[in-house]
Amino acid sequence: MPSGFRNSTRFLLAQSRIKQEMLQPRTRSRFRFPLVLGVVLLLRAAIACATPTPITHGTLELVSDKQWIQSGHSFDLALRFELENGWHIYWVNPGDSGEPPRVEWQLPKGISAGAIEWPTPRRLGSESVVDYGYESSVLLIVPMHSETTLAAQPSTQLSAHVKLLVCSHEMCIPGKADLSIALPVKTAAAPEQDGMRQLFAAAHASLPRPAQEWKFTVVDAKDAFVIDATRVHQADHSDHANPRPGLTQKVTREATQANFFPLEELQIDNAAEQKLTLTGLGFRLAVQKSNQLQKPVDRLKGVLAIGDQGYLVDAPVRRSGEQKPGGTKTGAAVK
Repeated sequence: MPSGFRNSTRFLLAQSRIKQEMLQPRTRSRFRFPLVLGVVLLLRAAIACATPTPITHGTLELVSDKQWIQSGHSFDLALRFELENGWHIYWVNPGDSGEPPRVEWQLPKGISAGAIEWPTPRRLGSESVVDYGYESSVLLIVPMHSETTLAAQPSTQLSAHVKLLVCSHEMCIPGKADLSIALPVKTAAAPEQDGMRQLFAAAHASLPRPAQEWKFTVVDAKDAFVIDATRVHQADHSDHANPRPGLTQKVTREATQANFFPLEELQIDNAAEQKLTLTGLGFRLAVQKSNQLQKPVDRLKGVLAIGDQGYLVDAPVRRSGEQKPGGTKTGAAVK
């Protein structure tokens, strides 16, 4: 993933959109926040079951899905954001502006942290500037693993230093938070944390999943990536000419809401319309390329949101007119 400073052209685009406002412009740099936006908040959370930590226009809390750590087993921690109406945080690819939350862990020996598991994002912004992120409540899950050598103990502290950027459609306010949670370590199986079952279940359901019921293919059609999505039959082996009853209606209902979120920045024009066309047992989504794309994309990776469900996309990109496996050529037209 690209990180650090954004291309100046993109910053000027965001800046020009709000230059008439008497507010600070949004920025992409995680190092120049104090120069552009001023005050940086340093917040500390109490451990275990303390009240959520206040952040600008919301709260942040470190929570666990288990009551204790079982040696040699995995568990989940999560950053629990509660944001005021009109404010948001960002996905791993934030879109045209912003920065995603970043975490530095301080963990005891024998416990290791995985990568953040990002829920399917939403498109946020205006006609000219579109970001990818989350509003209201969001749980960012981080898988944890404890080694079998981790000794039983009454309490062990897990800490996270979080850099965050909370934004409205007009301005951003950066902050830092030092969060901690204390959990016992035991050899017995760990029960779920009181009151956390539904919270973590909903968070897991919001994660994009492998596309077992969809098959994705991607064509580079000069100015756009064309994603073809075909519904895969799960319950029978009928061919595409004889779909089972109700499937066409199901595809039509789902595909009325389809958006692609690229994992890599500067691949697509985030603000451009994503043109949707129904195709029998699926649909075709034409996604306009970014004018800042510097080199051909060999594999298109990201999340395709179909209705309320996100699906992982990791597909080779065929050039228009290129031979498909089996001898046919890929289509080129985007209408």
